[in-house]
Amino acid sequence: MSNTAPIQVPDIGDFDTVEVIEVLVKVGDVVKAEQSLITVESDKASMEIPSSHSGVVQSINVKVGDKVKQGSVVVHLELGAASAASAPAAATAVPASVPSVVATAAPQAPPVVTQAASVVPTASPATVSPAPTAGKLEVPVSTGGLPHASPSVRKFARELGVDLGLVKGSGPKSRITQEDVQVFVKAALAGKGTATGSGASLGGGLDLLPWPKVDFTKFGEVTAKPLSRIKKISGANLHRNWVMIPHVTNNDEANITELEGLRITLNKENEKSGVKVTMLAFLIKACVAALKKFPEFNASIDGDQLMLKQYYHIGFAADTPNGLVVPVIRDADKKGIIELAQESSDLAKKARDGKLSPAEMQGGCFSISSLGGIGGTHFTPIINAPELAILGVSRSFMKPVWDGKQFGPQLTLPLSLSYDHRVIDGAAAARFNAYLCSLLADFRRIAL
Repeated sequence: MSNTAPIQVPDIGDFDTVEVIEVLVKVGDVVKAEQSLITVESDKASMEIPSSHSGVVQSINVKVGDKVKQGSVVVHLELGAASAASAPAAATAVPASVPSVVATAAPQAPPVVTQAASVVPTASPATVSPAPTAGKLEVPVSTGGLPHASPSVRKFARELGVDLGLVKGSGPKSRITQEDVQVFVKAALAGKGTATGSGASLGGGLDLLPWPKVDFTKFGEVTAKPLSRIKKISGANLHRNWVMIPHVTNNDEANITELEGLRITLNKENEKSGVKVTMLAFLIKACVAALKKFPEFNASIDGDQLMLKQYYHIGFAADTPNGLVVPVIRDADKKGIIELAQESSDLAKKARDGKLSPAEMQGGCFSISSLGGIGGTHFTPIINAPELAILGVSRSFMKPVWDGKQFGPQLTLPLSLSYDHRVIDGAAAARFNAYLCSLLADFRRIAL
C-alpha cells in the first residue's frame, strides 16, 4: 500500500520568506527525486525547490503569489505510486518540460539559485494593447504548457515580459536559450511579429539585426572565459535600465582645493582611530544635502505616480574581483563624515570578500559611482533603477584658474550626473550639479 508524504521547503539561506512565482507540477504528475516542484523568488535571487522523493502528486499546497519559508509544505506525494504509473502518464510528466536541477545526496535537496535581479511579472493571458505601457514589453501570450528552458532563461524572459510559450527554441530538444529570447524581443521591437506569426508591434521601430554569431577561432587563437555570476546579473539589469530609461548626463567640475585640505587634516587628527576619511564620505554628505534641496531626485516612478522618499539611503559602486556591486548606506542624513567613512569602508571590504547580504544592497535612493582612484575625465553612469539619478565621479586634477588678476592652481573634481529625463529636466540637473559643486567648494555651506 502506498503512503503519502509532505514535501517541504528546505533551508533557503538568509531569507525569512520567499514568494512562489511558478508552480511546475500539477495533481497527478509523476515526479522524480530532485525534480523541481516550484520556483520561488526573493528580492535578489530566483530558486527552484526540488522534490526530495519520487512519487505521484496528490495535492498542491501552494499557488503563485504565496509566501513560503523553510518547512512550508509544497505538495503531498504518494510515494508508492510512481512505479505503478502508466507509461502515458509518465510521458506527460514535468521532467520533459522543466529545467534540470543539480543533484544532491542529501535526503532533503537544497534549492538551486539561478539568478539575481528584479523581475517584471510575465504578462497575463490577454490580447496585446495597441499602446503598450512605457517600460514594459507587451507581447501576446501562449496557452501551451511550461516551456522547455533553464531557470535563468525563464527569469530573463520574465524581466522582459516575454511569454516563453511563443519563443521557438534552438537548443537541444527545442530548449529555449537566452539568445532565442533576445531574437524574439528584437523581432517584436521591429514589428516583425512573433514566433507564432501574430505580427504584434511594440512601436519601437528599432529594426535591429540579430546578434552576429562568429566563429572567432577562424581568425586566431582564443580563450573562453565564463562571465562571473555578478556580471551576468548586473549585465541584465544594466541592459534593462539603459533601454528603458531615457538617460541624459550633465557634466560639471567642482573646486575641492579646500575640501582636500580638510580631508588631509582630519586624517592626521584621526590617525590613531584607524578610520581613513575619503572623498566619498564628503560626496555622500553633499549628495544628501542636494537631495533635500531637490526632492525630485530622491524619488522613483511607480506607474503614473512619483514616489517622493522621506529617507536618504545612498548606494555606492564597489569594485570587486567579480564585478561591480552597489552597497547601500542607510540613513546617510543622520551620520557624520567619520561614520560615513567607516561604514563605506566596511561595506566595500564585505563586497570584495563576497559577504554582502541582499539587505545591504537594497533600498537605495541615489547612487555614486567613483572612478577617482583610476582615472578618466567624464563618463555616463547608468542609472540604478528604480532610482532616478546617479552621480559619476572621475579623478581629480590640478588646473590653472583665472581669478581676475592671475592664474592660480585649483584641485578640480569632474562630476557626471546621469538622470531620468522622464522626471528630471536639464535645468533641474544643472541646478543640482551647481549646488553640489558649491557645497564641495565650501563645505561650511552644508550647515546652512
